[in-house]
Amino acid sequence: MSIQSTDLPAKKTIVIVRYGELSLKSKGVRDRYEQILKNNIQQMLEYHNVAFSKIQRDFGRIFIHSSDPAAAEKAALVFGVVSVSSAYTCPSDPAAITALCAEIGSEMIADGEKYAVRARRSGNHTFTSNEIARQCGDAIWNKLVETGKTPAVDLTNPDKEVFVEVRQTNSYVYSETIKGPGGFPTGTQGKMVVLLSGGIDSPVAAWLMMKRGIEIIPVFFDNEEYAGSIVAEKAIENAKVLFSWMPGRKQKIYRIKNGEYMKKMMQTTGPKNICLMCKRFMFRIAGAVMEKEHASGIITGSSLGQVASQTAENMLSETYGLSLPLYHPLLAFDKQEIIDIAQRIGTFDISIRSNGEKECLAVPDKPEVKAVLTAAVMEEEKMVFDIDEMIQKTVMNAEIIEMKI
Repeated sequence: MSIQSTDLPAKKTIVIVRYGELSLKSKGVRDRYEQILKNNIQQMLEYHNVAFSKIQRDFGRIFIHSSDPAAAEKAALVFGVVSVSSAYTCPSDPAAITALCAEIGSEMIADGEKYAVRARRSGNHTFTSNEIARQCGDAIWNKLVETGKTPAVDLTNPDKEVFVEVRQTNSYVYSETIKGPGGFPTGTQGKMVVLLSGGIDSPVAAWLMMKRGIEIIPVFFDNEEYAGSIVAEKAIENAKVLFSWMPGRKQKIYRIKNGEYMKKMMQTTGPKNICLMCKRFMFRIAGAVMEKEHASGIITGSSLGQVASQTAENMLSETYGLSLPLYHPLLAFDKQEIIDIAQRIGTFDISIRSNGEKECLAVPDKPEVKAVLTAAVMEEEKMVFDIDEMIQKTVMNAEIIEMKI
């Protein structure tokens, strides 16, 4: 809402926060999730230096007491939030509600524009939602005529809408709603390791799982002499962007030095299977980090058929014989859908940055795309080093980057 009139009887001092799936939980679970959501909203506002006096839970809603215009915008970034609205407040009395609607409507509705009033209420009142909507609509009509405008009502396709939310004590009037990411509040579904690269896909996969309430632990594989110099820089920047979606927590990134394994693996592995064996080792390392961090799963950016290591046959061979809880949230996404999300969440420009180098120097000219089921196992059997010892050594020597966003 962009109302600047000093004649309005109230200021926008409340942000209404709505959520969806949380309300379907049992009372005990819902109370816990709502409290986590409230805390996450507070952390997001503090991270962005947004002033507020308090954050209050009420049945089916969270209210942010703030007159800062940024409060609604930043609250809409919090996982678990379905939508937010910055609202004017008045007592839950028909006279007060209609007066407020009339003043707001007359300011925001231009001459000849069609308008509609949408009302909903909770609590015990002497009027229904339809009755208060009609009264507010009439009050706006009269005020528009009084100010020399020609009013028109259209409940199906209005140019402007005035929303009224009546609760037991106070009522809220607003005209705009900002969509949030939805899902569950961060921290309600545990934590998982994410295989994070400097590319487009894996940050999007991580974000989608964060939307489902997961805290992430990024694991980045530095292939050293087999990778371009910009890859590590992009992966770490992507991790920081993801962390900004769940601020107020201590975060860590595992930077895995993978050059030794790549060198030894390539000495015995058939060229077509190099990508296969690189990915399998990543899964093994991620599994070890998962156990170390007491996490409950591994997130990948795999999208079916997008690259050689992501064909159905290769994905099966890569994990054959491994008992790991793998999550592939992008499996059925096409590339443009992934790009659209990357642009929305702020990782796309980082991921496409290039210094002209080839980002992976180990990819063969003709990688395997239809690996037989036991291909990866057979390649491991040819290795002249102890794979379990290599995993233990690699995790022990990992660089752990700690930060707080």
